[in-house]
Amino acid sequence: MEVLRRSVSWHIRNAAVSMALFILITIDVLHSGPLTEIDANIARWQRPELPDWADWIIYNLDHLGLRGLTALCLLTLAIYLGRRFKTWRPFNLSLLSLLALNLVVGLAKLEFGRTKPKLQIDLLDAGGMSYPSGHASNAILTWGLFAYLAVKYSAPSKFRTNLAIWSVSAVSILVVLISLFRNTHWLSDLVGGVSIGAALFFLIVAIDRVISSSRTINTSQVQTI
Repeated sequence: MEVLRRSVSWHIRNAAVSMALFILITIDVLHSGPLTEIDANIARWQRPELPDWADWIIYNLDHLGLRGLTALCLLTLAIYLGRRFKTWRPFNLSLLSLLALNLVVGLAKLEFGRTKPKLQIDLLDAGGMSYPSGHASNAILTWGLFAYLAVKYSAPSKFRTNLAIWSVSAVSILVVLISLFRNTHWLSDLVGGVSIGAALFFLIVAIDRVISSSRTINTSQVQTI
């Protein structure tokens, strides 16, 4: 029980830190702070012309942050785990994460209305949908929960846990770098997206730890991380 309390407390603290970072970035964006100057400099970079095959690879790797693809992967895993372990918990957590992502990030995009960097002009309340980045928030939240469920409902293994952490980190960084290269988001959009996505992820994991499942699963089958 003490281990569970420490785990919940750790996830809540990380959620609070991530949310605080998102608020700081938002303030910077609203008041044209130092980060928006970096945004402008990155947006003006001259991107190299890539061959068609390289452009195709980068374009499709960018789909790792696409909501439809990631939602399909997450729900497929949730349904598989639910059927195997006879529990609704994976599906409920997945549905909660998708609803939170669309509600929080979607409403934020509408509220700020920030323009895209390809326009070479940074405006708020201009009908844009740039801040915060849905690709970045989606990558860390959806793939993060995918990894969390995959590790939780497997045999205990520190290797699996570390692999999950590094894999989600790598995917999130890749999505950020590709978005910068393609000039589809300002840097602050991406950092803000990662921050709010991480905050939601930590909160959902904390909820999973706090609220007990209505169906007990064999602890020899399930990894608690």
